[in-house]
Amino acid sequence: MQAFYRYNQATERYERVFPSRRRRVWVTLWQFVWGALAGAAVVVALYYVVDFPKERQLRRHNDALAESLEELGHRADRALAVMEDIAARDNNFYRVVMQAEPLGAAARYAGLERRRVDSLPDDALVRAVATDIDRLDNMIYHQSRSFDFLRARAMESKDRIAHIPAIQPVSEKSLRQMASGYGYRRDPIYGTAKFHEGMDFSAAPGTPVYATGRGRVISAGWNSGYGNLIEIDHGYGYVTRYAHLSKIGVSAGQTVSRGDLIGEVGNTGKSTGPHLHYEVRLHGAPQNPVNYYFMDLSPAEYDAMIKQAENAGRVMD
Repeated sequence: MQAFYRYNQATERYERVFPSRRRRVWVTLWQFVWGALAGAAVVVALYYVVDFPKERQLRRHNDALAESLEELGHRADRALAVMEDIAARDNNFYRVVMQAEPLGAAARYAGLERRRVDSLPDDALVRAVATDIDRLDNMIYHQSRSFDFLRARAMESKDRIAHIPAIQPVSEKSLRQMASGYGYRRDPIYGTAKFHEGMDFSAAPGTPVYATGRGRVISAGWNSGYGNLIEIDHGYGYVTRYAHLSKIGVSAGQTVSRGDLIGEVGNTGKSTGPHLHYEVRLHGAPQNPVNYYFMDLSPAEYDAMIKQAENAGRVMD
C-alpha cells in the first residue's frame, strides 16, 4: 500500500498521513478483485490459446467418438431402410400367396419413429441412435415371427402353392422387352385411354410360353380380340390367360403343371406386333401379374421388373 505525506507548516516538516480503516479495507478489496480478474483472464487465455498435450488428446478422442456415433446413426438408418423393404415384400407375400392379413405397421414399429441424425447435439444424437436401434431390434423380432408363421402356413399349403401362378410365362432370356405393364395405358389402335388388365411381353414369334402354375385348361382356341387364347383354372380362385398365340399346344380339359410348355408367342387377334398378353385373375378380378413372379426372379430381377412394368407404356393389344 502506498504511503502519503503532508507538509506541516507549524513544524516545517512532512508528516505521514495514515488512511482511515474504511479506506484501507476498500483498497485491499479493490486490489483483490483486480488480482482475481487478472488470474482468471490468464487461466482462460491458457485454456483457449495454449493447447496442452492431454487436452489435445482428449479433444481428438471426443471428435472421433462424435464421428463414430454419427456414422453409427447412418448405418442404423440404412439398416432400417433395408428392413422396411423386407417388410414391404413380406406384406406382399402375405396378400398374394397366403391371402392372409399382413402384419400391421403398429406391430412392426411399436410406436417408434425414425429420426434424422444429421447435425444433432451429442446427447440428442445418442438418444436418436438408441431409438433407431430399438426400432431395428423390434422390426427384426417381428419379421422373424412373421417368417415363422409363413413357414408353418407354407407347409400346410403345399398343394395351394403348387397351383398359384408364380413364374413368368415367358423365360427372361427370351424377352425382347417389357412392352406394357398393368394399369391405364393408351390403346395402340383406337388412341383412347384403357385399363390394361395384364402384361405384354414382347418376344419373337415361336417363343415358348409356359403354364405359370398347376391347373386345368378350361379353353384353348380363338377368342376375338385375344386371338389364339389359352385359359387355365388353377383352383383357389385363380385363372390365367395367355393371348395372341401363334400356336396352341394344349386342349380344353387337359391338366398342366407349372413350367409345362403350352403354346408359342404370336401376333394373332387385336395385336400390333409379336408378343404375349398375360393375365392373372382372382375370383374374376384382374390382378397385377408382376406380383406373381416370385419363384423364378431374384430380388434384383424382381425390382427391375417392377420398375420396368411401371414405366412401360406401349400397349400392343
